[in-house]
Amino acid sequence: MSEALRFEILGPQRAWYADRPLDLGAGKQRSVLAVLLLSAGRPVPIGQIIEAVWPGESPANGPNVVQKYVAGLRRVLEPERSPRTPGQVLTLTDAGYLLRIRPEAVDAVRFERGVHLARQQHSAGRTAEAKAELTAALAMWQGEPFTGFAGPFFEAARHRLVELRAVALETRVELTLESGRHRELIGELVELVAEFPVRERLRHQLMLALYRSGRQAEALAAYREFADLLREEHGIEPGEALQELHGRMLRSDPTLTPDASYSGPPVLAAVGPDSVVTGSGSPVAARPLPGRAAPPSASAPAVAQADSGWPAATVPPGHPSSAFQPSVGLPRQEARRWIRTTATITGTAATLLSFGALTWAVVLAYALWRRSWRLALAGIGYLLLFASMFVIAINDASVDEDASLGVEGVYCLTAIALCWLVGAVHVVLLNPDLWSFLTRRHGAGQQRAVEQRMRREQARSLLMHFPLARYELRIGRPDLPRTFDDGGLVDVNGVPDLVLAALPGLTDGQRQRIVIERWTRGPYTSLEDLVARCPLPPAAADCLREILLFLPSSAPPVPPS
Repeated sequence: MSEALRFEILGPQRAWYADRPLDLGAGKQRSVLAVLLLSAGRPVPIGQIIEAVWPGESPANGPNVVQKYVAGLRRVLEPERSPRTPGQVLTLTDAGYLLRIRPEAVDAVRFERGVHLARQQHSAGRTAEAKAELTAALAMWQGEPFTGFAGPFFEAARHRLVELRAVALETRVELTLESGRHRELIGELVELVAEFPVRERLRHQLMLALYRSGRQAEALAAYREFADLLREEHGIEPGEALQELHGRMLRSDPTLTPDASYSGPPVLAAVGPDSVVTGSGSPVAARPLPGRAAPPSASAPAVAQADSGWPAATVPPGHPSSAFQPSVGLPRQEARRWIRTTATITGTAATLLSFGALTWAVVLAYALWRRSWRLALAGIGYLLLFASMFVIAINDASVDEDASLGVEGVYCLTAIALCWLVGAVHVVLLNPDLWSFLTRRHGAGQQRAVEQRMRREQARSLLMHFPLARYELRIGRPDLPRTFDDGGLVDVNGVPDLVLAALPGLTDGQRQRIVIERWTRGPYTSLEDLVARCPLPPAAADCLREILLFLPSSAPPVPPS
């Protein structure tokens, strides 16, 4: 057994004898060595080598070809062996070829053992040792294994190693999250999500890291991006664990953040005449405090609350609140949506302008894009339908023009209608954005209503425990620039008259009465006070109960014009 040989397969395949790199030869010879390395210390049958290296196209003299490559490997792996001396590293046994090396000589074996040891250390509570072991194991990776090696054998081996690496990465991230270092993980997690886009555990960890870093909006945006990806590409919803995490974030569940790193909801403390600081200690750009005029600005950016039902605007680049806007993965999502829209327009135009002659080509192109055998069958069906219609039309060309339409004519007209009009509708419906809208419109509306209600509950709870948050997060003020989603709440004592004039479920006269009563008799103390001063039907009162806040007025309202 050679102690001087070392091999790497976690990336480009390489080998060393002592400290000298070895030339492993041509592609097939490297493939034979890769098969032997995956079973280092165990004999590999010649038939298994042939099946792995030449899948589906075994050479006529397979054993002789394998023997030729084995001889070449012996010359490389044992450079000091004389030609007539039996090989000591690569030998032939009754069970097959045996590569006599230490298992630790292969980086993949060391990697697997390192991951197993880290799992044991983690179970024993030695978190720091487990993380160090995982970091050392993951550092062995230099790229994708078995690049250039085709066939199910190498595909399965590659998938197993990549899956083990992904699990190791997830475990290391989990250990880092447990230590409270969530902020430094966000960049790494964004890269890992791009590399493994459908691994829910990584998405779960990214959302948690963003949330624990005070970036709740981005955490929710990361969930929406992943949910859209699963629906559009695979037609499924996120798993139960991820949906539960999403709901807990909407409710601001305090158990999501460990005590060691949890700074709580934003608690304001004045640090200057025009600035505040959040509970995490991070200063926030100057904003007008209660009773203080807003500082002059060259351009006053207007931001409306997302999904609140009030007029929306955008945050200009560089505005202090732009740092809190959802940003994770949104450009990529918009690019995919633009590509899908362009494909739909192009495909529909090709179908209509060709009178259905190109419908089969468009559907087959979609089948290749999505790798869908159902679409491939539909494309073949369109092709056969158009081809049969074309053949019938050619054979029937000699029929007298005054003759009746006949069965052939009806068939041709039906085929044209199917390929042209039905095909165009089919191409339009292949756009997942439109399909999702048509099939899930009602369900999406219900889900959005539930999310809005949960956000309103979250905002009310936040006000109960941290009353000053109303000024920093501008809860109940859809007329002011803000980034916190309060679910569409309205502070009836703080908003200007224009917002009250848009309250839902009321007549113009009722809205005007609310404005006048607020100005003449002062702020409202509760919904009952509002109903007593401005008689409203029970249905309208129930509707307002969901969205109205009755906060103490910090400044006298502006008289109605």
